[in-house]
Amino acid sequence: MILEMKVPSPGESIKEVEIATWLVKDGDYVEKDQAIAEVDSDKATLELPAEASGIITLKAEEGDAVAVGAVVCLIDTSAAKPSGDAPKAEAKPAAEAPKAEEKKAEAPKAAPVAEKTYATQAPSPAARKILDEKNIQPSDIVGTGKGGRITKDDAVNAVPSMGTPTGGSRGSERTKLSMLRRKVAERLVSAKNETAMLTTFNEVNLTNVNKLRSEFKDAFKDKHGLGLGFMSFFTKAVTRALQLYPDVNSMIDGDHKISYDFCDISVAVSGPKGLMVPVVRNAETLSFRGIESEIKRLAIRARDGQITVDDMTGGTFTISNGGVFGSMLSTPIINPPQSGILGMHNIIERPIAVDGQVVIAPMMYVALSYDHRIIDGRESVGFLVAVKEGLENPTELLMDNNPKKALEL
Repeated sequence: MILEMKVPSPGESIKEVEIATWLVKDGDYVEKDQAIAEVDSDKATLELPAEASGIITLKAEEGDAVAVGAVVCLIDTSAAKPSGDAPKAEAKPAAEAPKAEEKKAEAPKAAPVAEKTYATQAPSPAARKILDEKNIQPSDIVGTGKGGRITKDDAVNAVPSMGTPTGGSRGSERTKLSMLRRKVAERLVSAKNETAMLTTFNEVNLTNVNKLRSEFKDAFKDKHGLGLGFMSFFTKAVTRALQLYPDVNSMIDGDHKISYDFCDISVAVSGPKGLMVPVVRNAETLSFRGIESEIKRLAIRARDGQITVDDMTGGTFTISNGGVFGSMLSTPIINPPQSGILGMHNIIERPIAVDGQVVIAPMMYVALSYDHRIIDGRESVGFLVAVKEGLENPTELLMDNNPKKALEL
């Protein structure tokens, strides 16, 4: 029996996918539920499992765009599984051995070199003057005069060298962008062109966050099996600020503004297929343990290529942590249709003034990019100040003055 495998729908509104990689070859025997291909949609990369065991016949090539519901391969379910004991032919390599020896014995032929006649005599006085004005050496010019002499015309037509190849590699490679990467590029350009994007900046003193992490990270790890990272503090600070400034948690839909009473926080993570933005649902209701657990789960799924469309759909605000790559300051691009994104950066110890005294403190620049069509300066600046306040006073504002209870210790 020949089974036609069709492209399943990866999610609502997705009409086609692209074959990113075939994990099997035409004519291979596959087992049911074995991953046979990786397919790109405009939102995620997914594995395509075999629907039955049998011999597979591929009906599409890598890079092909295939409509959802179209036949992507055939599986002959009546074919027997090949025996692993089948003898392997070894005569062919032995028969080819003499040819290899013959080729080895052949003397390599030198590639023909185009002959060029360079100056073998001093350039004419007129040519010399022109070359000096152009700062060109006579040895760099092909002379057309008698005996290779450089003429005035040679000097006039000479172009200063922009650098001489040094023998290093000068290769290039042209590869097609994945459907996911093309969609990301399209959305980024759309965000720049279709929103009134503006960025406001502030700086945060993370001394108190560091003290809390140093004091409780071991107990947190022992109790919950999770690291107590910066993302839980930032997520708690952001959800608090979004509740204080709900316009930042809103979106434009035509002539209407959509406001949300929940905070679905998109967290930008780096995966093998590029940037992924999975969503932490109802982050305002989660504890520090809940946030760390969910972010870890989503990061592992992104790393293993298991992120789905549902994991990345529906965020109301985004946090992007460029600091893990060493970024000191950047202007993050809004993730449409959201209206705001917070950029975290690296932590640098530097001198600041505290109560009239110069002290060394762990400082981070933070940036809020927002859509000025829906968020005014008061809301944007107030939101970022609220994030700063939450991070600089975490015990009071994020933990209700009870760190052990907040951390469930």
